[in-house]
Amino acid sequence: MWDAKESRRPRERQANWASYLCYRHVSPMFSRRTDWQLTPNRLTQALAEVRASGAQLFDLTISNPTLVGLRYDAETILNSFRNPDSLRYDPQPKGLLSARQEIARYYQRDHQVSLDPEQIVLTTSTSEAYSYVFRLLCNAGDEILVPKPSYPLFDFLGDLQDVRLVSYSLEYADGWFIDFPSLVRKITPQTRAILLVHPNNPTGSYLREEEIQRLNDLCRGRNLALIVDEVFLDFPFAGKAAKSFAGNLETLTFTLSGLSKISALPQMKIAWMVTSGPATLTTPALERLEVIADTFLSLSAPAQHALPVLLEQRHSIQPQILQRVHQNRASLQGSFATQTACNLLHADAGWAAVLRTSTGISDEDLAIKLLREHHVLVHPGHFYDFASDGFIVLSLLTPLPEFREGVQRLLSMF
Repeated sequence: MWDAKESRRPRERQANWASYLCYRHVSPMFSRRTDWQLTPNRLTQALAEVRASGAQLFDLTISNPTLVGLRYDAETILNSFRNPDSLRYDPQPKGLLSARQEIARYYQRDHQVSLDPEQIVLTTSTSEAYSYVFRLLCNAGDEILVPKPSYPLFDFLGDLQDVRLVSYSLEYADGWFIDFPSLVRKITPQTRAILLVHPNNPTGSYLREEEIQRLNDLCRGRNLALIVDEVFLDFPFAGKAAKSFAGNLETLTFTLSGLSKISALPQMKIAWMVTSGPATLTTPALERLEVIADTFLSLSAPAQHALPVLLEQRHSIQPQILQRVHQNRASLQGSFATQTACNLLHADAGWAAVLRTSTGISDEDLAIKLLREHHVLVHPGHFYDFASDGFIVLSLLTPLPEFREGVQRLLSMF
């Protein structure tokens, strides 16, 4: 959960950004793209009061995997940075070939997708990868279609890259799905790409095969690219993960992921972007991306040399996370089985759970009341740009005893 001390740390404070977008503070000294309202929102103020009181807080929003009691192989992780080759400067715009080969092996082994390492561009984060592809595809004022609900992060990335983000709707009926009429209506001559989150955060919905085909057909017909965020792909609630877009050959596709979720190592700052599709489009796209990457050369040598070891950590950390999220989701299903005022919505994967409520008060008021009266922290749905009130988002990473107690306190509100 973000607080005022972290106001310059974008990824960690993502779920509070929606509250800042209502008003902009205009100053002649700074660019309009940074005219954000930076004062704490009501929930952040209430959180500060509860913390100042010394009361025990039941945090059902925590999404930082390094703070929830997972067992890391600390010696192996730290030793992976003791590579003498890190002392030699070898600037490769796309990233070291050895690192890109390891990522290609990950896609082959875990997702049965064969990649040429030359399709892969390394970045420090998926946020940086977004900035690369936004700059590649868009002139100032061009548009990218983004799902709603989803990451509040996108608004800020769009502002910083002078790109206009236009939302299309995800609807719910025993599962989440793209409202294609809404999406098609939003396409204009300025539209350059459709952005997907697969699985979506926070809804946890994978894209279905028929949706993927419709998207490919639409993009081919309208000369659009696909930008696909797959950071939570490896965390299904049941069965195997859905098919990765990294192997999509039908239209120009940029697939983003990284160690932040795959190996639960957000602090190591290693991510990547896979470019796939028809060669007539991927070849010039990769040539341009190489120039963009060469301009920044942002990813450090120690991180690149450590990547094979860090990526290997997924084999020990993912089972722990999957066990945690499965236990917490099962606990929710049991707790809400007989509830009518609040129910758990269907999801396929991820680290979050969405609850639908019928309290008659706004999501923000409900979250603040829960925090002040019961010391339980949740995310109001509007933080993730839900179209209406009646949604609460919980993190499934919270340690089980704390999660169960927090949920029982939440239930007392209904």
